[in-house]
Amino acid sequence: MKNKTIWIGLVAAVLLCSCALQDDVYTLDHRLSALERRNLELEKQNRELETHNQDLRQAKESITSRVEGIDQSIRDDEMQLRGQYAGLAAQVQALQESSQMISGRLEEIEYLLNQKLEGFEDNQLKNRERMDRLATDMAVVQKRMDVIEQYLNLEAGQAQKPSKPPVSAVVAAKPASDQTLYAEAKKAFDDGDVDAARKGFTQLIDNYPQSPQADNAQFWIGETYYQEKWYEKAILEYQKVIEKYPSGNKAPAALLKQGLSFLNIGETNNARLVFKELVAKHPSTNEAGIAKQKLESL
Repeated sequence: MKNKTIWIGLVAAVLLCSCALQDDVYTLDHRLSALERRNLELEKQNRELETHNQDLRQAKESITSRVEGIDQSIRDDEMQLRGQYAGLAAQVQALQESSQMISGRLEEIEYLLNQKLEGFEDNQLKNRERMDRLATDMAVVQKRMDVIEQYLNLEAGQAQKPSKPPVSAVVAAKPASDQTLYAEAKKAFDDGDVDAARKGFTQLIDNYPQSPQADNAQFWIGETYYQEKWYEKAILEYQKVIEKYPSGNKAPAALLKQGLSFLNIGETNNARLVFKELVAKHPSTNEAGIAKQKLESL
């Protein structure tokens, strides 16, 4: 009886232990299931975090690429602006140098013009003094002539009918031909008598404006002033040849000497324009060849 009781107690204890183990197993299973669900949730969150991190990395790379592109564009623009600034600075420097050269040239021209004006005024003053002396001398001569006429009683003789002038006087009063006037004036020019030459050429043009020698005469009038270094007046006389006789044989020579006259008074720009006109209008002439050489040296 006692052993049966003990056995029953053991069986009860075993049953109690079995129940306790089943409860523990159930609890463990429940915890494992919870842990598995938690693990799945954590894995899901981890994947979401990785996806989010990947998106962030891609966004960061895109932003970095755009920033680098913007930086490169800024550097390129900066280099371009620097190049443009350097070019503008060089142009400004060149303009300043040109302005200084032009200012210096204008001052030089102004100085030369002032000198020429002073010389012109001096010549005018000398001419007025010469005219005054001539007028005084003429008054003295006229006074002497009056005294001589009174002494010789020429007034009475003038009342008589004048005798017929000799044939030689009539021939002398007749104007010479254009060829004769031209030959005499040209000889005077060759002999160095520019005043007589200028008068002869002027008389030819006045008396025979349609003469074949008219353009030559006008050119040699300019040459008389060129010989006297009165270049401004020579320029005007050469211009008459260019305008009145553009197809004459002296037109190229007039252009050439006009350009040389401008050079002699320091008007380089005007001289260059005249030489270019000569080359354009009369390219096959010797004068055009000389003008080309002058243009190369200007």
